[in-house]
Amino acid sequence: MSTADQRPFRVVVVNAGVSDPSSTKMLADRLALRVEALAQRDGRTVQTLALDLRELLPELGAALASGHLGPKFTKAVEALRSADGVIATAPVYNAGPSGLFTSFFQVLDNDLLIAKPVILGATAGTARHALVVDGEMRGLFAFLRTMTTPTSVFAATEDWQDKALTKRIDRAARELVVLMESEIEAKIADTSWNSYQHEFGSAGGIDLESDLMRLAAGGTLPGTRP
Repeated sequence: MSTADQRPFRVVVVNAGVSDPSSTKMLADRLALRVEALAQRDGRTVQTLALDLRELLPELGAALASGHLGPKFTKAVEALRSADGVIATAPVYNAGPSGLFTSFFQVLDNDLLIAKPVILGATAGTARHALVVDGEMRGLFAFLRTMTTPTSVFAATEDWQDKALTKRIDRAARELVVLMESEIEAKIADTSWNSYQHEFGSAGGIDLESDLMRLAAGGTLPGTRP
């Protein structure tokens, strides 16, 4: 198949910044633009979808409490499901990624992002938080079984005028493009799906009528006295 016949890469940019303007969104945008440019250099095009998590805040409570996904949340999940690559950026608070960021990814089905190529990025006011991306965010995405790029990108206030940040952005973007071009998600997930431990929604949903769920809801087992 020639490059002209290949469909565009679908890249979802997950931004957990809540301020306007947002340095977290600025980092996400710079990464996305570089991914687009490097893919074009290889004769490929990119369709980028921006996913601003602050727009999901009204639906987040129900998703956390009951697993019920509202319309915006459902749309976000479907976008991630069909993505060839993901750029995920978060602001850092108290030496960790924002609660909005971690809560969103904790709600997702554990199987949704298997072998999905992902760039991780974070922003903060000081370089003291530089290890948050690799120390905490990378662990979360390892649990979700994604293919994170070797290079993560952290930007403190003083980094924005530093050429080293541009180099890290370029390197991470190049790695994401290579992973997407290799079709690594399909080669891993499609051929090894039965080798993974599947839970919750991916395993066919939670059986609300099971004995375990009856007990969890305060009920009793069939044939026993209340």
